[in-house]
Amino acid sequence: MRSLTTIARKEKKIVLGLMSGTSMDGLDLALCRISGSGMDTGLELLEFSTRRYSPGLQKKLKKVVSVPQCRLEDVCLMNSYLGDYTGDAILEALEEWGWGPDQVDCIASHGQTIYHAPLSKHGQPDFRHATLQIGDGDHIAQRTGILTISDFRQKHTAAGGEGAPMAALVDRMLFGHPGKDRLLLNIGGIANFTYLPAASTNAGPVSGDTGPGNTLLDEAARRLLGKPFDEDGKAARRGTVNPLLLKALKTDPYFDLDLPRTTGPERFNKKYVRGARRASGAKDIRPEDLLATLTAFTAETIADAVTEVVHQSLAPEILVSGGGLHNSYLMETLERSLPGATFAPFGKMYFNADAKEAASFAVLANETLSGEGFSIDSEANEGQQKIHPGKISFPN
Repeated sequence: MRSLTTIARKEKKIVLGLMSGTSMDGLDLALCRISGSGMDTGLELLEFSTRRYSPGLQKKLKKVVSVPQCRLEDVCLMNSYLGDYTGDAILEALEEWGWGPDQVDCIASHGQTIYHAPLSKHGQPDFRHATLQIGDGDHIAQRTGILTISDFRQKHTAAGGEGAPMAALVDRMLFGHPGKDRLLLNIGGIANFTYLPAASTNAGPVSGDTGPGNTLLDEAARRLLGKPFDEDGKAARRGTVNPLLLKALKTDPYFDLDLPRTTGPERFNKKYVRGARRASGAKDIRPEDLLATLTAFTAETIADAVTEVVHQSLAPEILVSGGGLHNSYLMETLERSLPGATFAPFGKMYFNADAKEAASFAVLANETLSGEGFSIDSEANEGQQKIHPGKISFPN
């Protein structure tokens, strides 16, 4: 506890933020220098790298991630295994960067989400929102010798939230603009955004998951092209959008829910696409046409969600991060769907866009250690709740 107090009192901390998203393609590591807390937080990205998951590890993860059934033994084993794997990846990255473990004050580990179950997904009124991540923080702390904070989403669900999108808590602290309406859009496996009205308007932020980002595109590319993703949307660009299939894809009740709302591959997956293809008579669609239609699906559902919260007469500045940023065909399709908006890569304004989510968890950890916590709206607990996200694991 004395060590924890010493770290908490530091004016500046070195925090290593970690993120592994729904794409399960690798582990992002963002070494950050963080000063202050709350609205006075300062963030500097010092180092960043991604450790790509091997096909073998991806195969292990797919047995337990976003599947309706799996063996409890596999979940138990992978929780410990992924914690040890993460610890080893951290030590390797620090050595490559020329940093020692004793120079890092804290690790902020998101872990790997294996199931996301808000009430809108499970539909059981006797149960609340739930989400579960693996990659045990105690194993990471033991492996590295560094104080580790993990399980960030659990405090959010305990207070009545859906456990996502957590980056929205950081967006409102760091990335707003006094005179501009700004929207932070992250296109990962699932796409999510934080809308930050100009500070001068006194309007509150709005956040949520729009629906699929890259998850359906990547699954189709693996199955139809034998590639992990459709690089730069080249195959999709050669295709033609099937309007009947696109309409069927957009009929899910999720898109009628009010924001904030959250979702995951548990809802939007290859089974979902098969059902839409059957319903629209598109069972024999060409691979290129399917990818073009899925691209339009991602772009249009993002645009629909944005127009829910941004008045049509306004021209928000949209800062984009996540893997979807590197798909030029998806970005072109999205820009056509939101003709009034101004798009810019997040990295042009701040730092490497690929590091944004990992760095956001570093900020969450800093707030847990030094700040006053975050206020979230909670219907289940009637009003606003204050949370300090994360479980603290001490090294031996």
